[in-house]
Amino acid sequence: MAESQKVERRARADALLNRERILEVALAELPHSADVPLSVIARKAGVGQGTFYRHFPTREALVMEVYRYEMLQVAKYAEHLLQSRPPDQALREWMARLAEYAMNKAGLADAIREVSSVGDCAGKESYAPVVAAAQSLLDANEKAGTIRPGITTDDFFLAIAGIWQINFNDEWKPRLGWLMDFVMEGLRAGAPAQHATA
Repeated sequence: MAESQKVERRARADALLNRERILEVALAELPHSADVPLSVIARKAGVGQGTFYRHFPTREALVMEVYRYEMLQVAKYAEHLLQSRPPDQALREWMARLAEYAMNKAGLADAIREVSSVGDCAGKESYAPVVAAAQSLLDANEKAGTIRPGITTDDFFLAIAGIWQINFNDEWKPRLGWLMDFVMEGLRAGAPAQHATA
């Protein structure tokens, strides 16, 4: 292998490591303070300002990448639940995970809220993994007869949109579970499996 190719490969590997370090720090810092200075993130990641801005030219670019990462984690959790739980239990637990992210991640509630309101625009691509995860959960439940047929992802996100309006404090935590159970009951109403057991 030519020396220039080795140098180029090392440079790409270093750039990838820098990007991963920046994201790791951002994932730790942004939940505590959505407006943490970018210079603080760069310093904690051990990179210079120039390196930081090569990877993330704006705050929005960094925040959207963090959201994209978070959305992928939420989507992967849906896959895990579908492999290890009955479909209706998987859907209910996934809703709880969405609420947990909204409570613990600064600004994520706003991002999830946008799933139900963003039209066809570039921003919606960031939510594609979560929308796809919701679709797979809804499909599994419809096939099992545990929810009414014909519920779309738009229906689902509109149904849970109220959850993201909550001011997540101790007073609301007990009511959150009740609200999600209420939504699940609405999704189940008219399900074939309910008629079979009635």
